[in-house]
Amino acid sequence: MHTFVLAGGCFWCLDAAYRALRGVSSVVSGYVGGTVENPSYEQVCTGRTGHAEAVAVTFDPDVISDDVILDAFFTMHDPRQLNRQGNDIGTQYRSAMFPADDHQRELFEAARDRAAEW
Repeated sequence: MHTFVLAGGCFWCLDAAYRALRGVSSVVSGYVGGTVENPSYEQVCTGRTGHAEAVAVTFDPDVISDDVILDAFFTMHDPRQLNRQGNDIGTQYRSAMFPADDHQRELFEAARDRAAEW
């Protein structure tokens, strides 16, 4: 199993979309990348904790590839919108990818580059 941590606006939107994909076994929504341990929604909404709304997507790479998971990420939101997605505005709605290691960083960068060509 592989797990990717991805932020692309409201985590509930990514959560629902990833749950619908065959091969995805778990999607956990939460906050990542900030300075406060276990922040509340209200704390994150101040924009002072540094967190992003994100999902941890766990999937079986024998059923759905890394590239499909990552390419889907770029079709689920517009990473060109700075600190927002649609009506959701704030730094917590930024687009970000949180690689666990160098291999994931390479996969994430390749997906970003593919998306830039669209």
